[in-house]
Amino acid sequence: MTVKFLDLHKVNERFRAQFDARFKQILDDGWYIRGKQDALFEKNFAAYVGSKYCVGVANGLDALNLIIKAYGFGPGDEIIVPANTYIASILAITQNGCTPVLVEPDMQTYNINPDLIESQITPRTKAVMAVHLYGQAVPMQKIWELAEKHHFKVIEDAAQAHGAMYRGRRTGNLGDAAGFSFYPGKNLGCLGDGGCVTTNDEALAAKIRALANYGSDRKYHNLYKGVNSRLDEIQAAVLDVKLPYLDADNARRREIAAFYLKNIKNPLITLPQTYDEAAHVWHIFAVQTPKRDELQAYLKERGVETLIHYPTPPHKQPAYEEWNALSYPLSERIHREELSLPISPVMTDEEVQKVVEAVNAF
Repeated sequence: MTVKFLDLHKVNERFRAQFDARFKQILDDGWYIRGKQDALFEKNFAAYVGSKYCVGVANGLDALNLIIKAYGFGPGDEIIVPANTYIASILAITQNGCTPVLVEPDMQTYNINPDLIESQITPRTKAVMAVHLYGQAVPMQKIWELAEKHHFKVIEDAAQAHGAMYRGRRTGNLGDAAGFSFYPGKNLGCLGDGGCVTTNDEALAAKIRALANYGSDRKYHNLYKGVNSRLDEIQAAVLDVKLPYLDADNARRREIAAFYLKNIKNPLITLPQTYDEAAHVWHIFAVQTPKRDELQAYLKERGVETLIHYPTPPHKQPAYEEWNALSYPLSERIHREELSLPISPVMTDEEVQKVVEAVNAF
């Protein structure tokens, strides 16, 4: 028996009959972009998150990109962002001509360390991007206080944290605007690329909706120099079918994570931590070990698939050659030692037990 890192066929097969019914409806309607399915999902996801508005877009990178674009941030403006995030967070900033200001993580949660943010604030700071990495909500209180004090926007990168909570509020409703990805492997994933922006700002939502549609607020009337980034009807339907099951799927992820945390006992391995059960939806169960590559090879031999999130930090990527000499030792350590164990709502107890036994035997 091989334990897959993520069995997407098994994840989605559960919904085949509901998908078929929605696909038939789309074909019967003959409308494929920004139609009934998109409107329904936007309404339901906004209600789930607790935000007033949701705008479906083509992917998670576009969601972040459009937020920054809609705010009018550009050259000379700075956005504070964690140094150990996935590169999409950084790309959204630089693609708008803004300057990313990298901040080291809290090694307990892997999220941005709120205590290190204020020292990086300058008169050019326009926003802090709070990335809820691996599925754990950033503790937001300090960031809220700094935003009020220094008058900057709070942008959430919630691409990995569908359903995670902080003080009774879900991610996507913890800042001025949030970007979500619905890439197939996410806790709420579609059958292709997809994303959305959530916000309580009516004017911002309207501008993002226009920007994502060639800058058009109505047909052939272009207010802005926009882009083409829309959530199609098929993906919206898939997401709307799966949304009612998200909390149950996250509960199963928490159950597996709790079993791992209780039963993995290997002195070579550092387990992840959470400051509150509701805060984490365990998109990724990230362990750390100085022997990461050896552990990955060992587990593969024993039929356990793993992934690395992520092997190279953004500031060491060839794409950002101008940063390659910079040093962020905590981020670099995470990228050097992190290994992601299988975790998904369709894993069996037998598979979970096999992972624990293999990790403990290393």
